[in-house]
Amino acid sequence: MTEARTPVPSRSVSRIAAARLLVAVLWAGTLWVLGYIAAPAVFAAVPSTVAGDVVAVLLHRLGWISLGCAAAMLVLLRWSGDLDAGRRRFLNLLVLAMLACALVMWIGLQPGMAQMRELAGPGGVRASPYWTQFAVMHGVSQLFHVIESVLAAVLVLKSR
Repeated sequence: MTEARTPVPSRSVSRIAAARLLVAVLWAGTLWVLGYIAAPAVFAAVPSTVAGDVVAVLLHRLGWISLGCAAAMLVLLRWSGDLDAGRRRFLNLLVLAMLACALVMWIGLQPGMAQMRELAGPGGVRASPYWTQFAVMHGVSQLFHVIESVLAAVLVLKSR
């Protein structure tokens, strides 16, 4: 099915393209700063039980940011008159893949990890019988974060 589009004035096209790049950079930047700067810094500065609680709050906020950036990108891609159908489809799939990674972490893994930290009590999850399960979930979460981070780099490069 061919989709009829109303011609978009060139000034609007450049603004939409600029907004698309800005959202991609915001999303990628939050992923990179939280995952590779903030979280390691928090764990280096405070005890791991406190650090886990702080990073969990940051990751929850990252989930909302990812959701918002994905929604904004999908809308901007819909209205991007400068993209051919193939490139638009590629970018849509890229955004959806990043959103899937974010949702797996935010809705799938983080609540389970939080529950294990809570069940472990004040001694922390490392000293509990939940440590192995927690470590596996944490590793899977890190893998999804790395995948989403790499996809974010591609999104930034291809959104220009």
